[in-house]
Amino acid sequence: MTLALIAGQGGLPPQLVRVMLARGEVPVVCEIEQFPSDVKGELPRLGFRLETLGTFIATAKEIGVTRICMAGAMRRPPIDPSKIDAATLPLVPKVQAALTNSGDDSTLRIFTEIFEEAGLEVIGAAEIDPSLLPPEGVTGNLPDDVEQDIAVAEAALADLAAKDAGQAVVVRGGTVIAREDARGTDAMLSDLCPETPDHGISHDPFEMMGDMLDSVADWLSGPVAEARAAEDTSEGGILFKAPKPGQELRVDMPLIGLGTVMRAAEAGLAGIVIEAGGVMLLDPDGVAEVLRAQGMFLWVRPRTAS
Repeated sequence: MTLALIAGQGGLPPQLVRVMLARGEVPVVCEIEQFPSDVKGELPRLGFRLETLGTFIATAKEIGVTRICMAGAMRRPPIDPSKIDAATLPLVPKVQAALTNSGDDSTLRIFTEIFEEAGLEVIGAAEIDPSLLPPEGVTGNLPDDVEQDIAVAEAALADLAAKDAGQAVVVRGGTVIAREDARGTDAMLSDLCPETPDHGISHDPFEMMGDMLDSVADWLSGPVAEARAAEDTSEGGILFKAPKPGQELRVDMPLIGLGTVMRAAEAGLAGIVIEAGGVMLLDPDGVAEVLRAQGMFLWVRPRTAS
């Protein structure tokens, strides 16, 4: 029952490795050659390129891999046709279809199909670490107009879902002011933030590594966070994030983390709404500290019927 962790970049793969090692499981860390992960330490490793995907699958099975988890930020690497090996040739049409597909969910579905057809079980990050799924409930105080903003957000996400184009929107005063695109949630939020020094603190939820509490303390002592806490510079509005209807959550479950909440605070938002069971939360302690210090809320909202 060996698990291969196809590790993208940022903080999610290291979190999964920590959880597995703590219970005595040792994953095989698999990395796309062009995009090494942030997983450190002496662990079994297997590097590959998409041009050698067939050989990678065969090698993984030879060393006893029966399950695969894809986790972390992954970009579409360039393909060098001259590097495609014989074992991968039969997969080329599917790989090509995956890389030319405009939507991440559709792309990851194709790779999931490739692995399952090879006899490998594909599991989600939340199956490895169920604590990534926060319980339903509210942290902080909900504003009076939050339901109005949520209704607008849900309609906007339905439009994005039809295009497989994003999983998050920002709504303020009943108006959509930002929609997630291929750059991701934090880039969308950054567009709404004032130009300020970042003090070396990453705002990517996948990249918040090391001592989280020190990172929070450093950020909270920065000019934007101090000004908001002291002068109530919040402009209101919400970040709403949820999976698309029918989304393949094993390989494409949305995630928010410490960087997301910091950016939402810098953008002047009142809080964040996510769907219970459909959005993972990385570093809940750090997130709670920022919410508390900035007077923001997080609502893990019950899933609505599709």
